[in-house]
Amino acid sequence: MTYLEKIAGLGDLSLLTVDPDRHAALLHDWVTRPRNSFWGMGAHTLDQVREIYAFVDSLPTHHAYLIELDGEPVGLFQSYQPEADPVGERYQVQPGDVGMHLLLSPDRRLARGLTNVVGPALVRFLFRDPAARRIVVEPDVRNHLALRRLEIEGFTFASEIDMPDKRAQLAFLTRARFTARHPTPA
Repeated sequence: MTYLEKIAGLGDLSLLTVDPDRHAALLHDWVTRPRNSFWGMGAHTLDQVREIYAFVDSLPTHHAYLIELDGEPVGLFQSYQPEADPVGERYQVQPGDVGMHLLLSPDRRLARGLTNVVGPALVRFLFRDPAARRIVVEPDVRNHLALRRLEIEGFTFASEIDMPDKRAQLAFLTRARFTARHPTPA
């Protein structure tokens, strides 16, 4: 286990490093669902999904985690260094920038309230690194639910950018802005 946080009213949220062989079938099921079309892997085979996550696992700059709630898988979280990613070619990367991607795919009984707590927990995880100063995201401009969630969480929207596979909305969340919105309990 890479990270554990107790979430009041929901349980233990944990992050486990994705094991491409062990988790490929689960990830394939999630990324090929029509509701997860913005992940961009809807037509991928099981072997392609396994290969992609084996490649991610081989990179020192990119990380993939399975999100579990009380031991039940509920999503996929990826972090990356923007300077080693195509997004870094489309904006001026600053020291301390950390990129993230999030796909939640809980069953219906866990869905309610989960999105409200997972985002802040993942940001706390990334900001454990004292060098991390700003979270970078680039969802598809058509993904209105993700854009609304980012707005709620306090991300500042920058320009739209053209990524290899999508038109994306670049957005940032600074450590200071996050801390002001989510003070650490005394």
